Amino acid sequence: MSIQNEYLRGLMERVIARNPAEPEFHQAVREVLTSLSPVVDAHPEYIKEGVMDCLVEPERTIKFRVPWEDDKGNIHVNRGFRVQFSSAIGPYKGGLRFHPSVYEGIIKFLGFEQIFKNSLTGLPIGGGKGGSDFDPKGKSDAEVMRFCQSFMTELFKYIGPDTDVPAGDIGVGGREIGYLFGQYKRLRNEFTGVLTGKGLTYGGSLARTEATGYGLCYFADNMLKEAGKSFEGATVVISGSGNVAIYACEKATQFGAKVVAMSDSGGYIYDKNGIDLACIKQLKEVERKRISAYADTHPQAEYHPGCAGIWTIPCHIALPCATQNELNEDAAKALIQNDCFAVAEGANMPCTPEAVDALQGAGLLFAPAKAANAGGVATSALEMSQNSMRFYWSFEEVDAHLHRIMTDLYHNAAAAAAQYGKPGDLVAGANIAGFLKVADSMLAYGVV
Repeated sequence: MSIQNEYLRGLMERVIARNPAEPEFHQAVREVLTSLSPVVDAHPEYIKEGVMDCLVEPERTIKFRVPWEDDKGNIHVNRGFRVQFSSAIGPYKGGLRFHPSVYEGIIKFLGFEQIFKNSLTGLPIGGGKGGSDFDPKGKSDAEVMRFCQSFMTELFKYIGPDTDVPAGDIGVGGREIGYLFGQYKRLRNEFTGVLTGKGLTYGGSLARTEATGYGLCYFADNMLKEAGKSFEGATVVISGSGNVAIYACEKATQFGAKVVAMSDSGGYIYDKNGIDLACIKQLKEVERKRISAYADTHPQAEYHPGCAGIWTIPCHIALPCATQNELNEDAAKALIQNDCFAVAEGANMPCTPEAVDALQGAGLLFAPAKAANAGGVATSALEMSQNSMRFYWSFEEVDAHLHRIMTDLYHNAAAAAAQYGKPGDLVAGANIAGFLKVADSMLAYGVV
């Protein structure tokens, strides 16, 4: 698909020129602008009042060095980032990613996506993202602690419960959030809900760990039902083995599906009898081992090094939950050939544009990430609410809120797609529905 509106085509060219060597950011912006052509055709005020130009430019980009000491006394210096992209509908909200691949373009892509994802939840949260090229793998707890303390010593100046509320992402789990929050509390001398994904003993929310994976399945369940299909009796392949993948596996299984494959960065495991989720949780959440260890205790399972082959496994539903651009056109064609009927994105932008075109062109049901994986940030916003009230809700209460949010999100995206002449196209519907709330708020403020 190409950008139909002439002004938006020119805007895309300017984005590329002003942000060179940032292909992930270009990809994210292009997808949104492609969807918005019919909207700006119907509402030229979004162009006239500068909304479109402001939308693709972060309100603030913060870049800083992070020096830290390893256990041998050696000093290392990493880069830290926080992109505060849009506060049109609420304080900036988005995770922190610690991974060697992190650079400014990755953070801008994630922050841009977060604007629309957060808007789609219906909750008052803006879009932001942050992180570092630090790799927590292979580091001791003490090294991770020292890095997190150094990182927060700079970041704390720019965040707060009513300004910017970071959370976790790849490489930032409960351990890292604890170290980050402890340093923030020490520096500010205050106990506020400035980070989400916190431990339950110090302000965290029940169901937060499960939220993105559960929410993915709640969204997909609505999409499937609308098409007369179901998780019940379906074979499912899930990439990844972090929180999103683990709890997508759990909820899909509860919905009656059989999950037969999961992966990590080293390779994938295929178990024709169905994944033993308790074993995956033990390996990944407790022992922090590679997924290849699954085969040591499950002789019927096959381990394959490398990740790309996971999409050649026959399945009815595919849930890519690992990382961006992991499912390419060849993988999409393999899924199509094997009679897959639905793909729902659990990771951020895990399908390449070519893969999305192939999947939609073949008539598969397709749930885009900014809608389907919004359950995590929605529950983070629920954690913010509980922190503000100095209160907490039960697991069942949070899960009920999450289920309602994801159901409403699906119907709003589907309705927006139909309203602008793209019925059934949830990519367009999610972009349009997310955009309208943000854009109308920006119009109300005037040029800011």
